[in-house]
Amino acid sequence: MKIAEIREMSTADLAERVEAEVANYNQMVLNHSISPLDNPAQIKQLRRTIARMKTELRQRELNNK
Repeated sequence: MKIAEIREMSTADLAERVEAEVANYNQMVLNHSISPLDNPAQIKQLRRTIARMKTELRQRELNNK
């Protein structure tokens, strides 16, 4: 997910999406520990996407104060 797509989302949608992506990330890491994923780079990519979304949420929080 690109930063432009993240910025277009509403704050509520973004918070909800972060929760879903974190759950997906945790499940992916667990599955990878049991049996290797076809593409383990997906874990890194998902972690960075989550960080981008959390950064945007924090930025919005600071701008609203």
